[in-house]
Amino acid sequence: MEKVVIKDVITSSGVKFGTSGVRGLVVAMTDKICWLYTKAFIQFLEQKYSMSKGVKVAIAHDLRESSPRITKAVIKAVIDSDYEPVYCGEIPSPAVMLYGISNEIPSVMVTGSHIPEDRNGIKFNTPYGEVLKEDEEMIVSQAIILGEGIFDKNDMFLQKTELPKVCNQAHFQYVERYIDFFPKNCLTGKAIGLYEHSSVGRKIVKEILEKLGAKVILLGFSEKFVSVDTEAIRQEDVRLAKQWASEYKIDSIVSTDGDADRPLVSDESGNWLKGDILGVLTAKYLQANVVATPVSSNTMAEKIGYFNNVIRTKIGSPYVIAAMNELLSNNQNTVVGYEANGGFMLASDISRDGKELKALVTRDAVIPILAVIMLSIDSNKTISELLFDLPPRYTASSKIDDFTTDKNQEILKSILVSESGLLNKFILEYFDGNNSIESIDTTDGVRVTLANQDIVHLRPSGNAPELRCYTEAANEECAKKLNQCCVDLINNYLNKKRSNFVNSYK
Repeated sequence: MEKVVIKDVITSSGVKFGTSGVRGLVVAMTDKICWLYTKAFIQFLEQKYSMSKGVKVAIAHDLRESSPRITKAVIKAVIDSDYEPVYCGEIPSPAVMLYGISNEIPSVMVTGSHIPEDRNGIKFNTPYGEVLKEDEEMIVSQAIILGEGIFDKNDMFLQKTELPKVCNQAHFQYVERYIDFFPKNCLTGKAIGLYEHSSVGRKIVKEILEKLGAKVILLGFSEKFVSVDTEAIRQEDVRLAKQWASEYKIDSIVSTDGDADRPLVSDESGNWLKGDILGVLTAKYLQANVVATPVSSNTMAEKIGYFNNVIRTKIGSPYVIAAMNELLSNNQNTVVGYEANGGFMLASDISRDGKELKALVTRDAVIPILAVIMLSIDSNKTISELLFDLPPRYTASSKIDDFTTDKNQEILKSILVSESGLLNKFILEYFDGNNSIESIDTTDGVRVTLANQDIVHLRPSGNAPELRCYTEAANEECAKKLNQCCVDLINNYLNKKRSNFVNSYK
């Protein structure tokens, strides 16, 4: 017998909790690593919630090539812990979560979300909601007893297993959630393009749209995994949406990321709406009073005047959920949350026309898709016309790849160094010195508000070795230009550092 502490697993494998869930390289996420993490999650549930043996655990996965194997490891860990797995198949993250909390059982989603296919992840949910940051600490502190004869020398199972029969109840329940709340045939007459790619939500989103009366045009199906990031949209996807919009007479194109908890929604011309704009429009449709959103979302939520209170958090759904829970404990009503990636969280039950949409405190892609289309129908406007009523705040985002933690810390430290820092150099060059720093927010990374209300925000990704760059300005062109200039400045800084390093050895 061997005792393995999860903190040691992190050190040896690099597989660790990121912004939301455990993430790592597929080659590092061996059967043993995935089995250990799942065992640790179950031990955590036993300690925190006194969970009894024999309880069911709902399990689902996305369409990545590596996901079925990892799912088998999760299922075996559940069985080996004397619990009963309920295999929900290939369904969205919020669907398996909904099934779990509705039945007061834990759930697990195997997904890497939008990150490249050479990586994957596991999202753990308690019977009451997502695993939060304080829960993660308890999970990684677990010590697991590891018996002999389970894994080979490569940490893969000695005995191969097959996935069990799919239980479709989670699929049906997720579809019914929206069919029951929205008016019957409310999308009749609407032509909606569905960008399928390799999203696990492509079938279920089609089903929901069609059952609400929409004509659905299927676009961009892919057997191979496509890394669609709803926050840093690929130029290829920008071009495709405009091409499809000109080719088909549509009212909108919709899509989701890999595990279908983050949406993409376009206007009638194929222009993708930013996720934080989707968040504001969705909150407006649901008549929310209070909003929680990360510091990376644009400042439209404060400037628009719709909401009684706007709370800013660190980036990641666990932080938004923690803020929403605190708001609920203070008797705030109609509390919602959203992220710059478009994922929307509903902390309060919503009642309308005698129907109720129950709270779902996890990122969801379907509610923003339906809410924005319904808002355009109710106001008799196109989706592009909905934007005319919003304050002029535009954002741009991008990422710099191959960015290790050391590089990230070096850049962020350099930004905070006053006169000689990158930030002051940037202001001098970009604005010809005709601007200044109004405030610096270090809630998550470095978010700088300038005197003209432009914003530059840099932060390390919690899921991949990337530096994320977000910018905000009063018009779209300025936001994009500001973003590109920031990226260029950082790349020039890094190239100069490399050049100096090479020259020192000449």
